[in-house]
Amino acid sequence: MAEVSITQKEVIVKLSVVLSTLALAFASFATQAAEPIVIKFSHVVAPDTPKGRAAEYFKKLAEERTHGRVKVEVYPNSQLYKDREETEALQLGAVQMLAPSLSKFGPLGVRAFELFDLPYIFPDKETLYRVMDGDIGKKLFGMLDAKGITGLGFWDNGFKQMSANRPLRTVEDFKGLKLRIQSSKVLEAQMKALGANPQVLPFSEVYSALQQGVVDGTENPLSNLYTQKMHEVQKHLTLSDHGYLGYAVIVNKAFWAGLPPDIRATLDKAMRDSTVFERRIAQEENDEALANIRKAGTTQIYVLPYKDRVIWQQALLPVHKEFEDKIGRDLIQAAYHVAAEVEKEKHRGKK
Repeated sequence: MAEVSITQKEVIVKLSVVLSTLALAFASFATQAAEPIVIKFSHVVAPDTPKGRAAEYFKKLAEERTHGRVKVEVYPNSQLYKDREETEALQLGAVQMLAPSLSKFGPLGVRAFELFDLPYIFPDKETLYRVMDGDIGKKLFGMLDAKGITGLGFWDNGFKQMSANRPLRTVEDFKGLKLRIQSSKVLEAQMKALGANPQVLPFSEVYSALQQGVVDGTENPLSNLYTQKMHEVQKHLTLSDHGYLGYAVIVNKAFWAGLPPDIRATLDKAMRDSTVFERRIAQEENDEALANIRKAGTTQIYVLPYKDRVIWQQALLPVHKEFEDKIGRDLIQAAYHVAAEVEKEKHRGKK
């Protein structure tokens, strides 16, 4: 009986040790689980641009709706990486989320995204959004999987305008000008078609390059032109709506797939709501920027008349044909088809 009693005591002691160990392990796990999931969201523009404001809006929604289980750290103005570096940083997991301009995917090897760089490919916002949110947009995001990237949404920054230190009213006015572009073969071909010399520069270096005369001009939506103070070093601005600048909000694929399903679903909904918000304010920001540029009085503003716009379009249309093989003739034709559908609907609405 004594031996049995000792054995029972030993069992009780060992069981107590095991339970204590489990309790400590559980407490440690609970402490770790309580630590928020950190999303570093890096971008290259100012906080008061449409993209900058939408990034902050996403942060607000994500943190509120996950009740603190997610923490979004937003880094604007190339604080972490310049636009040439940020995609590689995302792929390596140094940051989790970016919103690069659509031109950045061509150098990454996904040339189909250069559809958005084609001059005068989108006659209006309705066409643009149908392309982004429909089958074409889904197909483009699918192409990012092989690069370790997941696409979450398309953000808008509006149509681009031309600026320089001399008037840009005719195609001939571009001859010999050094114009800054993003790294895009399509944009390079666009500038060459106008007779200009394209110069690839990171966005963060554009103001100083204009100020120092390294380049003569550039193309930008008005909100970027104003918030980066480029209007202070550009004497002439032509409202041409010749091209488009938008963004794709992307995440590291492995990071996104590794999130708890409920967190991922919550963040996905927060991104959809942030996209609605971003698109709504984009036009407002550009309109306000134009008013502020007029008020500053440093830049002469010229509205390109329809008859001259047609001439610009004729000069730039060969760029579409030139890039059919790289972008995909099917994608270009699909965009034309969407534009035609929108035009038909507008025509029917007028009857």
